[in-house]
Amino acid sequence: QVKLVESGGGLVQTGGSLRLSCVASGGTFSSRAMGWFRQAPGEEREFVAAISRSGGITNYADSVKDRFTISVDNNKNTAYLHMNSLKPGDAGVYYCAASKPWVWPRTDVKLYDYWGQGTQVAVSS
Repeated sequence: QVKLVESGGGLVQTGGSLRLSCVASGGTFSSRAMGWFRQAPGEEREFVAAISRSGGITNYADSVKDRFTISVDNNKNTAYLHMNSLKPGDAGVYYCAASKPWVWPRTDVKLYDYWGQGTQVAVSS
């Protein structure tokens, strides 16, 4: 059974950093892009970043460009989201997702087949 497990969330001050991890297991992920999304209370889930399985193609939301970096370690079946210069607006539950096979790293939630349970990120001002 396919499973994605996120970790690394927590409480950080404005300007601080966190690294989120997402470990994938139970399936074949070699053809799937990996993405990170977030959801604040009362808001819709929004795209944050995505990466091709090779790591050669990345895609970022404008709001996180130059502050967040997505990466993937295929040996560990793990995707990462390095978050720097965090702002209160970055707070929410962060979800890892694996795309449908052979899909470019896109922003649309409907293009992702598998989701983790989420990890909470809080940013104090």
